[in-house]
Amino acid sequence: MCGFPSAADTVTVAPLRGQERVITANRQTSLAFADAFVGEDEALDWARDRARETGLRSVSPATGATLRLLAATLDAKAVAEIGTGTGVSGSYLLQGMRTDGVLTTVDTEPDCQQFARQAFRAAGFTGNRARFIPGRALDVLPRLADGGYDLVFCDGDRLESLEYLAESLRLLRPGGLVCFEGMFAHGRTVDSSAQPAEVVRVRELLRTVRESEELLPALLPVGDGLLCAVRRG
Repeated sequence: MCGFPSAADTVTVAPLRGQERVITANRQTSLAFADAFVGEDEALDWARDRARETGLRSVSPATGATLRLLAATLDAKAVAEIGTGTGVSGSYLLQGMRTDGVLTTVDTEPDCQQFARQAFRAAGFTGNRARFIPGRALDVLPRLADGGYDLVFCDGDRLESLEYLAESLRLLRPGGLVCFEGMFAHGRTVDSSAQPAEVVRVRELLRTVRESEELLPALLPVGDGLLCAVRRG
């Protein structure tokens, strides 16, 4: 069976020639089209501007739309988010959730959470739709209810991704969904040259999720790679 490349695997990246260059150019154009297809309102534009000013990464429009779609498909009432940022991903999640749903979002930066509060308010979400918890995710998540969540979105420290997975499995109801953003690591995940520890950890996460009998996974080519997995009943 074809496996995901480990740190020891060899991945050959040849110089692009002819048709390969055309395919790559078309792929980049298609990704840009997917982002432009979504369309974002002023509240999301404002949140993205705050993210750029503070040096934070935020999910792409296509990734956000995918999260919104998944939340809507689940008819999600309770969602947990690791990494509030300035509210870009949270806004998309809230758009897809039930109108009485609550987003619980965790971040180590309370100042950024204040930006997210403003972004949610500007988007028309009432204050009771989001619960902001400042702190390190691995300190906060154990305090959340077992089996109480429909979806967990992880966009935090990649070095802690395996721990996030373990906590997510505890938090999710059967049939719930866990998602991890940034799995391509800007192409470094499949690059055979020496990579930093966070990329090695991403590879370990991908392998663990793929081999788990408790999860039904898919790696979606949106943004910088969105790993999704349903917790089997």
